[in-house]
Amino acid sequence: MELGHYLVAPAASLRDALTKINANHNGTVFLQDPQGSVIGASTDGDIRRYLISGGTLDDPVSSCVNPDFLWGTPTEPREQLLKKLDQRIRVLPILNKVMQLVDVISRDHIPLTLEGPIYARSMAPVRVSFGGGGSDLTHYFAEGNDGAVINATISLYSHATLRLREDSKVIIQSLDLDKTIQADSLADALVIPGPFGLIQALLKTVDPTFGFELFLHSDFPMKSGLGGSAVIAAAVLGCFNQFRRDRWDLHELSEIAYQAERLYLGVAGGWQDQYATVFGGFNFMEFRMNQNIVHPLRVQADTLLELEESLILCDTGSTHNSNEIHISQQKQMEKSHILKMVEESVRLSYEMRNAILRGKLLGFGQMLDQAWQLKRQFSEKISDPRLDKIYTQAQRNGAVGGKLLGAGGGGFFLFYVPAFKKHDLMKHLVSVGLTPRPFRFESRGLQAWSVRESNETPR
Repeated sequence: MELGHYLVAPAASLRDALTKINANHNGTVFLQDPQGSVIGASTDGDIRRYLISGGTLDDPVSSCVNPDFLWGTPTEPREQLLKKLDQRIRVLPILNKVMQLVDVISRDHIPLTLEGPIYARSMAPVRVSFGGGGSDLTHYFAEGNDGAVINATISLYSHATLRLREDSKVIIQSLDLDKTIQADSLADALVIPGPFGLIQALLKTVDPTFGFELFLHSDFPMKSGLGGSAVIAAAVLGCFNQFRRDRWDLHELSEIAYQAERLYLGVAGGWQDQYATVFGGFNFMEFRMNQNIVHPLRVQADTLLELEESLILCDTGSTHNSNEIHISQQKQMEKSHILKMVEESVRLSYEMRNAILRGKLLGFGQMLDQAWQLKRQFSEKISDPRLDKIYTQAQRNGAVGGKLLGAGGGGFFLFYVPAFKKHDLMKHLVSVGLTPRPFRFESRGLQAWSVRESNETPR
């Protein structure tokens, strides 16, 4: 829009003003003083009425100026500008702090907000696994065996924030690791040694073509058996997905997370963690070579609430190396009796699914015990005397069943305890230095969204 077609000096003639009005096609001019400030407005109607009353075209436009005119500012909300235009005026001048004209809007010309910088945020939940662990390993179902697990996501999350840079620099900050890496390019960031192997594997998979800053933190400790590495991967991918025109769907996000951790980083493990955190909710998952299927379970609300109250998540205070355990487990599965126990674990996961769908929670708790007794035999690295003692004492203090989450070797125990024994078990766990961790089931999986940076700028 040519702003000069709207501006006239107070001493300009009415003829000059009409010439400007003819040029701008909006029936209005604005009077501008020698300092460049707008001091009034005059419409073709104002001029016509002045001429009818005896004025001439050679008279100055200041003779029919309206000094009490409506105007807006560059930062004024669109809502207020629309309300001003709705007061039967044709055009609205946009003036800066010194009343200089910077734009003109009309009912036919209301510019959209210019695109500004945005950042992406995401959060992904951890999972608790109930049964079927080990059958989601590729080397198990690649031999023609059907894998099946049952799990649920809970209210502990990994969080990520991603902002794009105008240069090619890469900055990654992890609150969990208390580390930061900075590089001039993605290629440089990928070869920096240190604890960012998972993130570097993800960046190799995503291959972003822009510089960025990535901030990460989690609600849970590392190596806790809650599928944390998959959760972090999902959160990172969720942020990058916000900047794609063709966004990855849930299956693709799960597969990319698996690709980065298992193939690029070389960490052994199964498939369930990636699907659990991306899809979210209470799920029964089946694994075969031709496809992985995620079955959401329609568990009754009362059943879910009762199960939440009947489960105790307990931090053992020790961590584990899931890669070593999975490698050991893979070797053990070459033995026929171990393979039969995994098959029994798969069968048990179907029974657990049926029990939870029918609200048979005591039976579900007892099956947790069966699942743990099977799992602890898959590899000598899954349990140890200290963990066995924790489990045995928990049973003596009211637990019907439970299991060590994840690959085993440390991390979190999950115990099922009847309503009137819960206090006894919690008191016992605290008395021996263990930490119960409150949680709720989370029905949503990976969540990602974008935010305008201008909305978050401090005033």
